Amino acid sequence: MRVQSRYVAALVSSVFFEPMPKKMKVDAEKETKPAAAPELPALVSLTAEQIEELKERAAKADENWDRFLRQAADLENYKKRAARERTEAVTFANEALLQKLLPTLDAFDMALAAAKPDPASQSLREGIVMISNQLKSTLAEAGLEEIDATGQTFDPALHQAVSQQETGEVPEGRVVQQIRKGYKFRNRLLRPAGVIVARKPAP
Repeated sequence: MRVQSRYVAALVSSVFFEPMPKKMKVDAEKETKPAAAPELPALVSLTAEQIEELKERAAKADENWDRFLRQAADLENYKKRAARERTEAVTFANEALLQKLLPTLDAFDMALAAAKPDPASQSLREGIVMISNQLKSTLAEAGLEEIDATGQTFDPALHQAVSQQETGEVPEGRVVQQIRKGYKFRNRLLRPAGVIVARKPAP
């Protein structure tokens, strides 16, 4: 019985008190040892010439950056202006043609105003009216718009005063008579209306 107890005690002692292997001991020491602090770079002393050179380079970099920003803004403005001009070119592509057709419209108006209500020329008058209406309808679909100034207050943006007429029947500054029609194309003035403007009679 005593021999068995000694055997058990020796077995327990060998399990719990056996020396730690060398490799495990080294690993344990590495884990417990604090990590070494990183080495800081040594301070570099600059000469006055080097500092001045760095300042010049910084100023040059700022100047180049400002130039880049200005050129980028100019390029963006150019793109916007080019896009706007392309849009206007498409929108007002027929402006020059309509400008050339205005005298033709004036000729139709004068022909109708001069035509007398003669039964012999009634069919001719009706033909002129029909052609004139067809032409005006086609031009209106293209964006042409008549300016009717009769009885309107004189507007220098739309009307051109040919003369003034003293009258007490129409308020001063109103259009007494329209001599020539005006036209707009897509809200852009092609030709102002030629008008006679009312003026108060002299006392």
